[in-house]
Amino acid sequence: MTDSINHTSPFLVAALYHFVSVPRFESLRDPLQALCEENGVKGTLLLAHEGINGTIAGPDVGIRTVLAYLSAQPEFAALEHKESRSSKMPFLRMKVKLKKEIVTMGVENIDPNKVVGTYVTPQHWNALISDPDTIVIDTRNDYETAIGTFRGAIDPKTKTFRDFPEWVRQNTGLHNKPKIAMYCTGGIRCEKATAFMKEQGFEEVYHLKGGILKYLEEVPQEESLWDGACFVFDERVSVEHGLKEGEHKLCHACRNPITAEEITSPLYEEGVSCSNCYHTRTDDDRLRYRQRQLQIALAKKRGQKHVGI
Repeated sequence: MTDSINHTSPFLVAALYHFVSVPRFESLRDPLQALCEENGVKGTLLLAHEGINGTIAGPDVGIRTVLAYLSAQPEFAALEHKESRSSKMPFLRMKVKLKKEIVTMGVENIDPNKVVGTYVTPQHWNALISDPDTIVIDTRNDYETAIGTFRGAIDPKTKTFRDFPEWVRQNTGLHNKPKIAMYCTGGIRCEKATAFMKEQGFEEVYHLKGGILKYLEEVPQEESLWDGACFVFDERVSVEHGLKEGEHKLCHACRNPITAEEITSPLYEEGVSCSNCYHTRTDDDRLRYRQRQLQIALAKKRGQKHVGI
């Protein structure tokens, strides 16, 4: 961890994933759920035959207890994670879910344990993506890329990760250069994306080890080729260099990140609409959102959290 992370923030956030065969994954859900709840840990963990994926937050001792439990399981002995801090609890509840895939691409027989791209550390990433023989691809979705990306990267503008394989198939020009460099938030989507690219006949395929989060943690801002903020899937919404909390808010109508400037837009109404979604929602939608927002305000007044956020 770098000194730029605010260690005075009370909540430790751990992002983790591991591709590994876990035939007994269903039996892990209940004890893991109970352990997290006992230790004040919240967030989401996904379990599947192919491994584990998720982000959790809580007091330091609680997160350490959960991570120690996971590492004690034979399948997760090599589990790695990335840490950051949050000034407030970034999750409302704890959910341990059973899934078909820990990250959904929707393509059969893609196994990163068998075929995958070459890892590139944050320290060597700049050189790779600055090479004119390299095509750089952001594997995240459009609402994520909208607030930050690496310079010169191609944005597929996908709505979901399921759209990525078809985007690759349609863009035959990707074969025009020998090297493909791919990145995502924490690395998990790139594991499957590079495996898919290898299956499609691309030979030199690379991905950023630890994802954007590791890059922002380890690469000094003055040396960085990253512009903007990195979207994260919790109530912090975004993080910046040094993994400090960003300034973005979340529109709870469309779940898109919004800037302070967008909040001043006449189309913005807290919990109801923003400039990203106003024209794609109906008056009935906005009425329903206003009623939800009223319930949130009433719960806040009572000192409670509204779980519908």
